[in-house]
Amino acid sequence: MLRYSFRHLTLTRYRHRHRHRYIHWSPREESQPIPPELLSQLCRLISQRRFDSVVRLRFQFSDVVVLQVLYTLRLNPLACLGFFRLALEQPKYRPGFKSYCRIVHILSKAKMFDDTRLYLSQLVDICVRSHYPVDVVWAELVRVYRDFKFSPTVFDMTLKVYAQKGLVKDALYVFDYMGKCGARPSLRSCNTLLSTMVKKAEYDMALCVYAQVIRMGFSPDVFMSSIVVNAYCKSWRVGEAVQFIKEMEILGLEPNAVTYHSLMNGYVKQGDMRGARSVLILMTDKGLAKTALTYTILMKGYCKQGVMSEAESLFNQLKEELMADAHSYGVLIDGFCQIGKMDNAARIQDDMLRSGLKMNMVLCNTLINGYCKNGQVNRAESLMSQMLDWGLKPDCYTFSTLVDGYCIQGRLSEAFILCDKMVRQGVEPTVVTYNILLRGLCRESALDDAVHIWQLMLERGINPNEVSYCTLLDGFFKTGQLDDAFRLWKIFLSKGFSKSNIAFNTMLSGICKIGKMAEAEKIFQRMIELGCSPDGITYRVLIDGYCRVGDLEQAYKVKDTMENNAISSSIELYNALIAGLFKCRKSSQVPDLVMEAQEKGLTPNTVTYGSLIAGWCKELMLDKALGVYEEMTEKGLEPNMVICCTMVGSLYKLGKMDEANTWLRKMVDILSSICDPLEGFQTEDGGHLDSVTILSSIKSSAKGLVSNNIICNLTISGLCKSGKVDEAMSMLSSLLNGGFVPDKFTYGSLIHGYAVAGDINAAFDLRDDMLKKGIVPNIAIYNSLLNGLCKFKHLNRASKLFRKMKVKGLDPNLVTYNILIAGHCKVGDTSEAIKLKDSMVEEGIVPSVVTYSTLISGLCKEGDMEKALKLLNEMIDVHEDTEFRDYPALAQKYASCRGIEKIFQLREELQSRTHPTNSEYANDNGFERHLAGSIVLCIDHLLLLLLLLLGAGPCDVDCFSSKFFCKPYLVLEGVRPFLLGLLFISTREQNCVLTGEAQANASCAKSKRRRFKCD
Repeated sequence: MLRYSFRHLTLTRYRHRHRHRYIHWSPREESQPIPPELLSQLCRLISQRRFDSVVRLRFQFSDVVVLQVLYTLRLNPLACLGFFRLALEQPKYRPGFKSYCRIVHILSKAKMFDDTRLYLSQLVDICVRSHYPVDVVWAELVRVYRDFKFSPTVFDMTLKVYAQKGLVKDALYVFDYMGKCGARPSLRSCNTLLSTMVKKAEYDMALCVYAQVIRMGFSPDVFMSSIVVNAYCKSWRVGEAVQFIKEMEILGLEPNAVTYHSLMNGYVKQGDMRGARSVLILMTDKGLAKTALTYTILMKGYCKQGVMSEAESLFNQLKEELMADAHSYGVLIDGFCQIGKMDNAARIQDDMLRSGLKMNMVLCNTLINGYCKNGQVNRAESLMSQMLDWGLKPDCYTFSTLVDGYCIQGRLSEAFILCDKMVRQGVEPTVVTYNILLRGLCRESALDDAVHIWQLMLERGINPNEVSYCTLLDGFFKTGQLDDAFRLWKIFLSKGFSKSNIAFNTMLSGICKIGKMAEAEKIFQRMIELGCSPDGITYRVLIDGYCRVGDLEQAYKVKDTMENNAISSSIELYNALIAGLFKCRKSSQVPDLVMEAQEKGLTPNTVTYGSLIAGWCKELMLDKALGVYEEMTEKGLEPNMVICCTMVGSLYKLGKMDEANTWLRKMVDILSSICDPLEGFQTEDGGHLDSVTILSSIKSSAKGLVSNNIICNLTISGLCKSGKVDEAMSMLSSLLNGGFVPDKFTYGSLIHGYAVAGDINAAFDLRDDMLKKGIVPNIAIYNSLLNGLCKFKHLNRASKLFRKMKVKGLDPNLVTYNILIAGHCKVGDTSEAIKLKDSMVEEGIVPSVVTYSTLISGLCKEGDMEKALKLLNEMIDVHEDTEFRDYPALAQKYASCRGIEKIFQLREELQSRTHPTNSEYANDNGFERHLAGSIVLCIDHLLLLLLLLLGAGPCDVDCFSSKFFCKPYLVLEGVRPFLLGLLFISTREQNCVLTGEAQANASCAKSKRRRFKCD
C-alpha cells in the first residue's frame, strides 16, 4: 500500500514532452544534376547579388543544387556566403554536411575566419545530432580540400572547434590525421585541446598529447606550460609539477600567476597547506602581485580542513589589502556551512550585503544546502522566499536541495508538495530530484512508493542513472527484499552500466551486510570479468564483510591484495578491521593496527575513536575507553551521539549510575547545539544533575524531547539494565502522555529488562503490544525473550518460540543459538545442545568461543571428558593462531604419565592467563580468556578423576573441590573408560588399582557424591 500521494507529480506528466525540437539529419539520395542552363543562370544572378531574382526562379533547393553552385563559385567567397545564407533561410530545406564542408573551405581560403568558425560550429552540431562519426566528416573535408586545392587552414580550425565543444575523442582524431594532409595544428589549437582534456579530467592523456606536441617541434608558451602544471596537480602529482616548473625556468619561460595558482591548488587538493603557503611566498619573491584568487585558493584549503579561523584571517587580510569578491565570500560561507556553523555563515552573508555585493544563485544554493544538511529547513525555506526580493528565481538545484532537506527529516508529504510547486513554477524535476525522493522513501522503508516513483520516472521519459539504481538497490537490501534486489541488478547490467564502481560497491555492500560472503565473492569476480577495476571502497566493503562474519584471515588477505594493486589504504578500511578484531575477541592486536594506520599517515577520525571506545567498552575495559576519549578530545574531535550512547550504556550496565548521568549530560549538550536547548537538564550553576533529577527532568520535559528519542530510550535502557524496570515503565507512561512514540529500541530495552527480572509474561505482553502498533520485533527482541525463558528453565516454551521465529521468516543468529545452548546445558541436556550447535553450523553460522565454552562446561559437569576434550580441540582448530593450542595435549600427556605435579603447574600457568594480575597480560583479549578458562576447566576434571582413580581419599577430594572449579560428585563410572584408556592401564591393572585402599577411597567418594547430590 502506498503511503504518499503522487498527485502533484503526475499532474504534469506529459507537459513539455516536445519542448525542444531538433532537426535530425540523415543521408539523402543524390538526385540528378541540374540543367547547365539553370546552373549558369543561378551563378550569374548570385554573382550579381540578385538574391530576390534567385528566389523567383522555378527550382527547388537541394544538396545537388547547393553543392554545384558552391563548386562553380568557389573563387567568389562573398557570392557563396550569400547563397548559403539564402539556403539556410528556406523553410523546407537545410544544407547537408557536405555543403557545410565546401562553404568552410571557401570562407577559410578567403580568410573570412569569423564566418568559417560559425559554420564549422554548426557543422559539428549537425554531425553530433545526426550521429555522423568524425571519420565521415573528416573524409569529406579532405576530399573537398584536394578537389579545391585550397589551404589546409580549415583543418586547424576544425580541431579547435571540436576541442572547444568538449569532443575530445573527435578532436584527437583530427589532431592525429592532420599530418597526412600536410597540415599542422597551431599552438593555440593545441592549447585549447590540452585545456579541454584537463577540464574533462583526462590528465594522463593530456600529458601524452603534450609530449607529442613537443616531438612535433613546438616550443611551449607560458599558457601551455600552465595547462601542463594544472594537469600534474589535478592528477595528484604535485612533485612532478614542481619539477616541470623548474624545467620551464631553465628554458627561459617565466611562470605567471596562473601557473602558481594551479600549483597552489594542487597542494590544497592534497591537504598540504604548508606547501600552498610556500607557493604564496614564492610568488612574492618573484614579484607577482597577489590577487583575490590567490587568497581564495588558500581560504578554500583551510575551509576544506575545517580550520575556519585561518580561513577567516586570510579573508580579513584580503579585505584590507585588496577587495573581496562574491567568490571569496562564497568560499568562506561554504566552509562554515560544511562544518555546520550556520550562524557564522549568515554573519558573512550579512557582511557581504553591507559591502555592496549582491547575492547570486551559487551563494543562495550554498546557504540553503547548509541549512538543510544541518536540520534547519525552516531557515532554508525563509531564504528561498528572500531570493525573489533579490531578483533571483529558484532553479532545479534550489528546489532539489530543499526537497532533500524535507526527506532527511522524514517530511515526505511536504517534499512532494514542494515538487508540485516546483513544476507549477516551470522548473522541471530532473533525475537528481527523483533520486532524492527515492532516497527519502527508501530511508523510510516505503519501498512500494519508491517503486511507484521509479515507474513515474520512466513514464515521463527520465532515464534512471547509476545513482537511481544504486539507491533503489540499497533500499531493497535494507528491507530484506533480496529477490527484488537481484532482479534490479540484472536489469542494471543489461542497461550497459557494467563498468560502474558505484553500482558494484553498492551491490557488494548489501550482500556483505547480510553476511553472504560466498555470493559477494561471485559478484567481485564478475566485476573483474566485466573489466570494472575494484577501487578502495570495493576492498573496504569486502574487508568489512569478512570482519562482520568473523573471518579475519580472509579480511587481511583482501587488504594485502589491495596493497599489492597499489591502492592506498584509508582510515575507513582500518576502522572496519578494528571493529573486526573486537568482534573476534582479538583486542590485543588493536593497538598495533592503530599504530600501523598512523605510520601510513592516516589520521584517526570520529568513527575510529568510536570503534575503539565501543570495543573497549565491550571488553569491559572502561579505563582504556576513557583513555581513547581523552586522546580524541585532545585532537579537537567532539564525541558524537553514538560514542556518548556507548559510554552511557556501558556505565549503566556496570551499575555506575553517577558516571552514566555525567555522560548523559554530554548528550544533552550535543542535542542542545543541534536543536533548541533542552530545559530541565542543568542546574542554575551549570552543574551536572543526579539520577533522580535527570529522570524527573525528562518526565517534565517530555514534550521537548519528542523530537529526539535518543535520551529517552537511553535512560529507559539504563534503568532496565540497573534492574529498575518498574521505574522505566513509569517513565514511559509519562513520556507517552507527552506524545513520545516508542520504537523498537524502547520495547527492546523493556522486554530485556523484564526477561532478566524473570517476569516473562510482562515481556511477552510488551511483545504483543509492539505487534498491535505495527512494530515488527527484530531478532534482538526475540533473543531477549529466549534468554528469559532459558534463564528460568522454561525450555519447552523456548523451543516453541524458536520454531515460531523460523516460521515467521526471522533467521536466528549466533546469539540466539548461544542462548539456547546455554539453556540446555544448564538443565544437563547436552545432547540437545550439541544438536543445536550442529544446526547452526549447517546454517552457515560459525560457533563462537562462547558456544564452545558453554558446551565444554556442560560436558565437564556431566563427566563426559571425551566429548569435552574433542570440542576443546575443535575450538582451538577454529582459531589456529592461539598460543594455548598445546595445553590440552600437554595435560593429556602428563596424565598418561601420572604427572600430577606437572598438571598442577600447567593449570597455575593457565589460571594466571584467565585472571591476569600483572601488566604483562593486561591486554589479553576475551577469546584467549574464554579459551584458557575452558582448558582449565577440563584440566580440573582430569585432575579430580586422576586423583580418584589413583587412590585419593575423601579429604583430598574435599580439598581439591574447594580450591578448584569442578565438583566431586561427578558420575565416575561414565568417565572411567576414557581416563583408564588415557593412562594405558590394562583390565587386570584396573582391577588391581580398584582393590584395597583404592576401593575404599572410591566408596568414600561415591558416598560423598551422593551426599552432594542430596544437597
